[in-house]
Order: sequence, then structure tokens, then C-alpha cells
Amino acid sequence: MLDFHRFESRARLALLLLVTICALPALAQQGQALHPKYSVRFFQLQVENQDLRMAYRDVRPTGAANGKAVLLLHGKNFSGFYWEATIEFLAQQGYRVIAPDQLGFGASSRPDIHYSFHQMAQNTKALLDHLGLKQVDVIAHSMGGMLGVRFTLLFPETVERLVLENPIGLEDYRKLVPYVSLPQQYAAELSQTYEKMRDYQKSYYPGAWKPEYEVYVQDQAGVLATGEYPRAAWSSALTYQMIYEQPVVYELGEISRPTLVIIGQADRTVVGKNRLPPALQSVAGQYPELGRKTHAAIKGSILVEVPDCGHIPHIQKPEQFRDAVVKFFAAPS
Repeated sequence: MLDFHRFESRARLALLLLVTICALPALAQQGQALHPKYSVRFFQLQVENQDLRMAYRDVRPTGAANGKAVLLLHGKNFSGFYWEATIEFLAQQGYRVIAPDQLGFGASSRPDIHYSFHQMAQNTKALLDHLGLKQVDVIAHSMGGMLGVRFTLLFPETVERLVLENPIGLEDYRKLVPYVSLPQQYAAELSQTYEKMRDYQKSYYPGAWKPEYEVYVQDQAGVLATGEYPRAAWSSALTYQMIYEQPVVYELGEISRPTLVIIGQADRTVVGKNRLPPALQSVAGQYPELGRKTHAAIKGSILVEVPDCGHIPHIQKPEQFRDAVVKFFAAPS
């Protein structure tokens, strides 16, 4: 049966979409050009009766193979592209590395579906099954950290070790950030520009923006001047809704796999931070405290605090990040 209210809402959004497309300027080329080091492959899957493609990178060891594989889970404003230096490092260490773009991101399909961390975890497990990988180490950053938690809880036998790198969702945003409707979030996403994306990404590196970070803005913004932009904006709105409505913080204590928590101490990321009431501006997103709480919640976990580092240690402080990962992966189970 046709859901009239949903149809009417989509019709209004379609009209907004048409107006935005007509006004959308071409995306200016800024900063360095993107030259991906690793080729992208596609895995066919079906979700909600839609035939979709999940992009992924499958990189074989360049050093002496150790027979192990690492799964990399990206954040909200990124794709598998921003893992390239990490992929290169892990391959040199002898690992096979799998770096997917989740549905709605990067080179993957951007379907109009009910986005959930459960579904993302199932999609990722299907990809690993397709590749014949029965067990992996997982490195999960930002939104990928929420997915990494869900994946580990759903498929603990698949995860040998879990690394949570500045994961979001270490607090319940529903208790902090005022709710906005899906149409409101969609309108906000349609209003994105290259400059807005860059300004937001600058918050990931407090006081430490470098020209080489520009490529990650380009990766996020590349869709702006394409016909996929409205679809990408809708997917982005839906995944923001997913983050807001599907907290994992209450289940951290159920993780049973060896876990490393890496926390950039200057990070103050809050999803929806611009909507925080003034009284909560200095309370939410306090990653030093959130990291310690997460360490206490996950029995037997290891906490590595990275000083003078924002939201993305694997980019801003790669040496410290790599040292922590190598030590953790080499430790006895």
C-alpha cells in the first residue's frame, strides 16, 4: 500500500532537489589532484530488493606474508581512500588489507534504504565471505568505530583483534544534540559546498591544517558537481540519522575480543555539534575522558592516548598510530 505521507515528503524533497541542482555551480579544482594508489573493485549485493555495488580495495602483502588480513572501516566524511598510507604500511608488514567503501559512501552505490549499522555489518561480512576471509583484524575510525563495535558484536568469531581509533558514538547524541527531521538534514546536506566541507574537516586537526590534507576534502567533495550529488546528500542525511538513532555506547562492555583504543587527545568531535546547547559546548566531545571511559568499559582493552592530535591519528600522527597498531597486533592473544 502506498504511504501517502512518505510519498508527499519525497515529492517536496524532489522539488528542493531540482531547485538546488539548477543553482549548483561546478566544483572548482582545488589543492592537489587525486591520484588513488590502489584500484577499486566491486562486490555485487542486494539490499531491500535493490541490486547494489559495494566498492572495496583488496591489497596483497608487499612484505613477507604473515597469513593475516586487516579490515579497515572508514568514517562518515570519508571513503577507503583516506586509508592509503595505512594500507601501504600494513601490506609492508605482511598483511592482506581490505578497505571497503560502505554503501552510501565513496564509489559504492548510494541507495535509498534504511541505513543501519547492523546492515552495514552484514554487508561487510558478506564481502569477507566473498573474499574467502574467515577471520580479520579490524581497524575502525570515527563512524567506522560504531560499525566496528556492531560488527564485532554480531560476528565475534570473525574478529581476531579490534582497533577503535577515535570512534564517534562514545556518548549518546540523543541526550546532547537537539533532534532535526530527515527533510531538515537533507536540506542541510544539499547546501554543502567545497568550502563548508573543508572548514568542517579542519576541525579534525585543531590548529594543524596542512596542504596535504586537501585531498581528503576533494575525496568527499568530488560528488558535488555530478548528477549523483542529490543522491549522495540523501544518503548522507540517512546516515546522520543512523548515527543519531543507533547508539552503541551502551554495548561496549559486551565486546569480548582483544581491543586497542587509540584516542587523539585534542579531538572534540560531536555529531551535530553546531546544534549543541551552550551549556553542553564544553561537556560533549571530550575525547580524553571518553577514551578512558571506553577503556574501562571494554574488559582487558588497551588505551593509547596520542597528545597534540585531533580526530584522525592515522593521518595526523601516523608514526604513533603505526607503533601502537604494530605492538598490539604482535602481542600474544
